[in-house]
Amino acid sequence: MSLTARRFRCMTTSCRRRIFTERFGNDVLAPRARRTARLDGLVHHLALALGGRPAAGLARRLMMPVSNDTLLRVVRRYGRPAPPAPNVIGIDDWAWKRNQRYGAIICDLERHRPIKLLPDREPATAQAWLAGQPQIVIVARDRGGGFALAASKALPHALQVADRWHLMENASAAFLGAVRKSMRQIRSVLGAAFVDPVLLTAAERLQYEGYLRREEINAEIVARAKRGVTIKEIVRETGHSRGLVRKILRGQRSEMFRTRESSLEPHLPWLDAQWTAGNRNGAGLWRRLRASGFRGSLRVVSEWACRRRRSEKMDEAGSRRTPSARTIARLMTTGREALSRAETLTIAMIEDSIPALVEARAAVAEFQYMIRKKAGDELDGWIERARTGLLASFANGVIKDRAAVAAAITNIWSNGQTEGQITRLKLIKRQMYGRAKLDLLEARLVGAD
Repeated sequence: MSLTARRFRCMTTSCRRRIFTERFGNDVLAPRARRTARLDGLVHHLALALGGRPAAGLARRLMMPVSNDTLLRVVRRYGRPAPPAPNVIGIDDWAWKRNQRYGAIICDLERHRPIKLLPDREPATAQAWLAGQPQIVIVARDRGGGFALAASKALPHALQVADRWHLMENASAAFLGAVRKSMRQIRSVLGAAFVDPVLLTAAERLQYEGYLRREEINAEIVARAKRGVTIKEIVRETGHSRGLVRKILRGQRSEMFRTRESSLEPHLPWLDAQWTAGNRNGAGLWRRLRASGFRGSLRVVSEWACRRRRSEKMDEAGSRRTPSARTIARLMTTGREALSRAETLTIAMIEDSIPALVEARAAVAEFQYMIRKKAGDELDGWIERARTGLLASFANGVIKDRAAVAAAITNIWSNGQTEGQITRLKLIKRQMYGRAKLDLLEARLVGAD
């Protein structure tokens, strides 16, 4: 495309500028520009969609070569248009670098678009931005206290709404914590309170030795706490982290063996039937499994056969392998029709002997039902029932954030779409190899909408 511009000369001798060039509208060609507005717009949208190098490669194929640095300069020069003042927002944190540095994202939930990136997730930073938006009436957030504090100070009139997905996840995590607190009782119920190291495999023996070391540390920390020593002093005296000390005092560190999902899980009923029928050769069982489509190695089947032989040598006071707390929590919340006979018997023994776990499971199911059916009028009754059992810690957390939890149950707004925008932000950040600064990330995320 060619564009001809006329040049004019001034004949006045006192005029400092002797040559004048014809000007065009900014929608055609800006002063001193080297690209037309239409071409500049194409370059801008390419940079927004693809970033630097990928956009430069595509632009070269489209016969409008431009460097990657120029593309990024165009994105920064255009910036982003000022968004309309939001009334309903979602706010959440996102990781610059996981476990080290975090930022915050703010989304307009009514218009389904991000409107601001904050450089950190400190309450003061969020409060400063929220204070400049007095028209906001609803703030959807996660269960963390930082954004709740910022919203309470900057927008005391606004309704805060806890994220429903986090509430469901917190309830499931609370039940898992209840199972972990009950692991000693569960091992006693399943006949695994005593372990004979001679009957363990090499891998199980290593895990058992680690368990004994952990039990020594647990006993030492619990003894200090019973003497009235504060958590801060225990951390300073023992050198363990604050999180570990809290976990021990809450009874969440009593797992004996790590139980992983095995490739043999779908074939266990067949293996049990073959073992009962007297077919106990590991290599023979493996060959028959391979013929039926099993793709695992011989070692997997041989180790299973070894464990079965050793388990048969145990007497009534011997050890049974106890599933992990996560496995027990999963089995207790799965329908009986989806469990094997052995799993059903295990869960039935636990439920008959530890009714507190059954109550905790029922309380979690009731809480999640309230969220699904938006039955906010049942929240107070649920709190009264849950605060005296194994879910007391979770119930106390709900009490502290009761207004936001009640709003999450009854309100239509939630923070789900903010989580989706965080996923999109992570994609843009990784496209730029994690080296983009905040202004460029914000321009690409917000300016593209």
